[in-house]
Amino acid sequence: MIRAFWSLSLVAVLASTLPAAAQTPSRLVVGMNADIRSLEPGVNRDSNTDTVIHQIFEGLVAYRRDLTVGPALADAWQVSDEGRTYTFTLREGATFHNGKPVTSAEVKWMWDRLIGASTWACRAVFDGRSGARVTAVEAPDPRTVVFRLDRASGVFLKQLANIQCHVVAAHPDSVDAEGKWTTPIGSGPLSLREWRRAEYVLLDKAPGYSPSAAPADGFSGARVMQVDQVQFRIIPDSSAREAALVTGAVDVVHQIEPQQIDTLKQRGMTVTSAPGLSWSTLLLQTDDPLLSNVKIRQAIAHALDLKQIAEARNLGMAEANPSSVSEATAFFGPGYLQWPAHDPARAQALLREAGYRGEPLKIQTNRQYANMYQNAVMAEAMLTAAGFKVQLEVIDWATQLSNYLNGRFQMQSFGFSARFDPGLMYATFIADKSQIKTAQYGDAEAIRLLAESERTADDRARAGLFAQLHAKIRTDVPIIGLYFNPNVEASHPRVQGYRPWPAGQPITWGVTKR
Repeated sequence: MIRAFWSLSLVAVLASTLPAAAQTPSRLVVGMNADIRSLEPGVNRDSNTDTVIHQIFEGLVAYRRDLTVGPALADAWQVSDEGRTYTFTLREGATFHNGKPVTSAEVKWMWDRLIGASTWACRAVFDGRSGARVTAVEAPDPRTVVFRLDRASGVFLKQLANIQCHVVAAHPDSVDAEGKWTTPIGSGPLSLREWRRAEYVLLDKAPGYSPSAAPADGFSGARVMQVDQVQFRIIPDSSAREAALVTGAVDVVHQIEPQQIDTLKQRGMTVTSAPGLSWSTLLLQTDDPLLSNVKIRQAIAHALDLKQIAEARNLGMAEANPSSVSEATAFFGPGYLQWPAHDPARAQALLREAGYRGEPLKIQTNRQYANMYQNAVMAEAMLTAAGFKVQLEVIDWATQLSNYLNGRFQMQSFGFSARFDPGLMYATFIADKSQIKTAQYGDAEAIRLLAESERTADDRARAGLFAQLHAKIRTDVPIIGLYFNPNVEASHPRVQGYRPWPAGQPITWGVTKR
C-alpha cells in the first residue's frame, strides 16, 4: 500500500514537472502553392513571401479590411510641416522575438537597410523616382520615429502600409557580423521555428508578443494568436491541396481554383470569398522592336475577348476589367470598363497598316499559377485567330519573375498582387523605363498624371487623374488588364474564425481549431 502510494506520487511529480514542449501544440496548417523566396523583408519577394513576412514582422501602420490605414507597431502618428513630416509613436511594451524591446533605433536600422538595397522592390517609391523622396528618418527618443519628405504626399501612409514593400521593424541580430541576413527577428505574433525548403515554413506563437490596443482589423490592430503554431505547407498541385484539405492534412487552402468550389462544398468544406485586388494582366514590352509599334499593340487589344477570358477563368465570380481600378475600391466606375472592343477584323486591318509580316509574338507564362497559364493559352488562341504568329513560352515561375524584374520578355501573362489604392497599382508599371526595369509605360504625360495623383490627398481630384490615365492606356495599350482575381479560400469545418479579405493574404490570428 505504501509502495503504491509512492508510485502514484512519483507519477504525479513527473507529470507536474514535464516541460510544456512535451505537450502537443495546437497547429493551424495553411496550404500554399509554392515556397517562399526569402525570409529577409523587401529584397526578394513574391505573394507567398509577403504572406510569411507579415506573420513574423510588423510595420508602423497596416491596412484594415476596409482598405484604410490603421495602427500596427505605431499606435499614433501626426502629420506636420505642410504634409512633409510624419511623426510616429511606437506602442508601449512591444518586444522582438529575442525578448528585446522595440525602439525607434531598430525601425531606423531596418529602414536604412531597405533603402540601401538596390534590389528592394519599393525603393523607387521612396527615393523620389516614383513619388515623394524620404529625405531623413530620425529616432529622437526610443518611442518616436520621424519620417521627413521632400514634399507632401497623399499616399505616403499607404505606401508604408503596402504589403509588398515590407517596411517593417527588425532587430539587428537578424544579421551576422558581415551584415548578411541569417535569422528573421521581428515583433509580430509569430516567430520562425523552421523553414524546410520546398516543404514547409513552421512558425511558433511568439510568447512575448504584446498586441496593439486597437481591435484586430485586417493586418492592423491586435494580432492575437489562438493556436500555438502555424505551418505553411507547400503543395504545388491544386488537386493535391484540395485532397489534403478534405482529409484534414491541412486546415486552410489559400486561393483555391474556382473549379474546385462545388466539389469542396459537397465534401463539407467551408468556402468563402471576397472581392479581389490582385490584377491579372498581359504585359507588353513597348521597347521590343515589334511591340514598339502602337498599331501592333492596338491590334492585340482588338484580338482579345476579355469577357470570354474572365468568364472562362473565374466562372462568373469576377468580370473583365481592363483598368488598374478594382471594383472593390471606391474609385471604380463604368468608365474604367471602356476598352478597344473585341474585333478580329479590326485587329487584322491594324496589322496590315502596321506592315506585320508574321514576326513571332512570344508570350511567357508558367504552370505554377493556373490563372497565368490559362490566360496565356486563351490569349494565344485568340491572337492566332486574328493573324498573329504566336509562340507560348512555358517556363518556371522563378525564371519568369526574374525576366519581369529585368525586362526580359516580349509579352508575359502576369499578375500583380493586391494594392489597396489605384495609385499604387498604377505605380507598379508607370515610370521612366530607362531607370526602372519593371516599368511598362514610360509616357511622360502618364508619369506626370501619376505624380500629380500621388501629391494630392483629395480623392475627387485623384479620381479624375485616374480616369485620364486609363484613357491614355486605352489608346497606347502598354498593358492589357484582364480581371481582378476573386479571393476564394476554403477551410476545414474544424476551423473557426477564418475569412478572406481583399488583400488576398491569410490572416491566422483570431483563428481557432476544434
